[in-house]
Amino acid sequence: MVNFQELFKSKRVGIDLGTANSIVYVQGKGVVLEEPTVVAIDISDYSIIAIGQEAKLMLGKSPDRIVIKRPLRSGVIANSKVTEKLLTYFITKALGKVRFFKPEIVISTPVGITSVEKRAVIKAANSAGAGRVYLIPEPLAAAIGARLPIHESIGNMIINIGGGTAEIAVMSLNGIVIADSVRVAGDAFNLAIMQYARRNKNLVIGEQMAEKVKIAIGSALPMDEPKTMQVSGRDLGSGLPRIVEFNSNDIAEALKQPLTEILTAVKKLLEKTPPELAADIIDQGITLSGGSSLLMNLDKLFMKALGAPVYLADDPMHCVVKGTGMALDHLELLKKSLTFG
Repeated sequence: MVNFQELFKSKRVGIDLGTANSIVYVQGKGVVLEEPTVVAIDISDYSIIAIGQEAKLMLGKSPDRIVIKRPLRSGVIANSKVTEKLLTYFITKALGKVRFFKPEIVISTPVGITSVEKRAVIKAANSAGAGRVYLIPEPLAAAIGARLPIHESIGNMIINIGGGTAEIAVMSLNGIVIADSVRVAGDAFNLAIMQYARRNKNLVIGEQMAEKVKIAIGSALPMDEPKTMQVSGRDLGSGLPRIVEFNSNDIAEALKQPLTEILTAVKKLLEKTPPELAADIIDQGITLSGGSSLLMNLDKLFMKALGAPVYLADDPMHCVVKGTGMALDHLELLKKSLTFG
């Protein structure tokens, strides 16, 4: 039975438009959709044949005429037409095809993106059927979703590590005081594991296998009792399929460089942070969020390197999208930190 009251009510939606995964939050319902930010295109007629999880399953397995694309690179639109189709798919799947009012949408974006890149996101969202569009910086959304006391005159630091970027920010009084974004995150971790497998194990593995290894046994620090996993790939010498055992310490070695790059960016930001806020951070600690922050022992590595308490947020995967949803209730308070379109 059709609920006409629901149909005629204007919807408010929060979208974490990530490089690797996109998550949709509908006000009053919570998280309703979570899909890879991947599109499959048939280049014979440039039609989109699959989006999200269905497209991701085709990675490395499709014929030449089907190209698997990620329309975002480092959280920024690389292909506007494909991004528009992607957003249309997400909005329709979350709200249904029949809508009498265009939804209000808050979309998270990396810090430091240009005004041209912001306009590209707003244009894609409007073309996908959105009404009013608000853009919120990713670390601010993550801090709201992690329920940090950003409304107080206290320094709060968050490191949001997603698929394409690691967003680092210090916040106070509902705004970002200082922030930085580095293009080293989950995708870079996968690439580092693939390179390690090739260099140290003479094994060629794909991106999906590297991601599985990272999730199953990945660690930021060497362990006394490392987890192990059988990894299948192609032997570099013979070209034949081969299975090799990996352990958590292999992955810790593989991820040393990308993790060092993130830590270097965090240290540089702390050096630029006003002394009063830096003192607050020592007391309050640093919060980790984003899907890639779930890497084992990452909090311990950061604590050891930074000399400050480091905590993993509750439900780190959904901090950003929950923050976009919560921002809809506090637009007046946050308006100086948002971009309107």
